[in-house]
Amino acid sequence: MEDRTVIKTINAEGIIDQHGYRVSRLCESMGRQLGLTEMAITELSIAGLFHDLGKIAVCRAILEKPGKLTTEEYMEIKCHSEIGYRILGSVKGMETMAEYVLYHHERWDGKGYPRQLKGGEIPLYSRVIGLADAYDAMTNNRSYRKALSKKAAIQELLWNSGTQFDPELVGKFIKIL
Repeated sequence: MEDRTVIKTINAEGIIDQHGYRVSRLCESMGRQLGLTEMAITELSIAGLFHDLGKIAVCRAILEKPGKLTTEEYMEIKCHSEIGYRILGSVKGMETMAEYVLYHHERWDGKGYPRQLKGGEIPLYSRVIGLADAYDAMTNNRSYRKALSKKAAIQELLWNSGTQFDPELVGKFIKIL
């Protein structure tokens, strides 16, 4: 009963926005591109849907700030993956997906957060979610900037391949767009 309450609260609060749904769909497409099983694709898609769940604890003014974030504001934003991990990890059956949410801001070069994992240390599904998250953020208007074109976003993915993103996944991701 408690697990259902958490999910109902998430839905009622409108925590999952259009960005979450788009990331989920990109994750589903990427799962198919990678040849994952239907069960694995579902798990990846659900983790993509909930990847920003922890932003429930971040001040809305920071999330919607049109200008550059202060160091303190950026530190608050960075906590969202750990908060999402704790929330999802408390729901029976979501523990593995919680781990993918925790690591979705890790970078291929080890300069991400929260654990500074590098390369193959980052779970595959977290790497996929991070890529889908970045692409969707680039191709949609944000409070701090206008959307990039698909072509410009792909160029950014290629530019950051091998540093921010898994280079093998970038090539496969571009094929699903």
